[in-house]
Amino acid sequence: MTALQTIFRIHPIPADVLAEVRRCGRGDAGYPVEHLCAEGGEPLRCCLRNAVAGEALILFGYAPPIPASPYTEIGAVYAHAADCPGPLHTDRYPADWLGKPQALRAYDARGWIHPSTTTHDGTDPEAAIAEVLAAPGVVQVHGRNLAYGCFMFAVTRANL
Repeated sequence: MTALQTIFRIHPIPADVLAEVRRCGRGDAGYPVEHLCAEGGEPLRCCLRNAVAGEALILFGYAPPIPASPYTEIGAVYAHAADCPGPLHTDRYPADWLGKPQALRAYDARGWIHPSTTTHDGTDPEAAIAEVLAAPGVVQVHGRNLAYGCFMFAVTRANL
């Protein structure tokens, strides 16, 4: 069992948020949802895996969950166009994203970016997450695409 499996929980975009986006056809910025057919490899924030070519997707604006602060932002994310069962696991790093560098943006209780924010090269993301989340004052970490800066998932301490 890894450190991530014992102390952390990885959170996709919540199912109720996705249901509302699908129902109303608008993302957090109020812009219409884009419907598209996956080319393959798009990172799905509903089930924390890469899309398979041909899957029906939506692309929409999403404000990751932090307290209202100057660091609140909205960015584009992919999800399945219809309900999906969500991730297979929330107690380990998403398998499709192993080996890919990402930013780990840490936040404090105010929703401000914490100085322990860093990047990892993809070889041991669970250790990198453990180090960031262990820093005093960090309450959550957001995994982000290194090239585009897009939100991938949130990480919090597990309720053991």
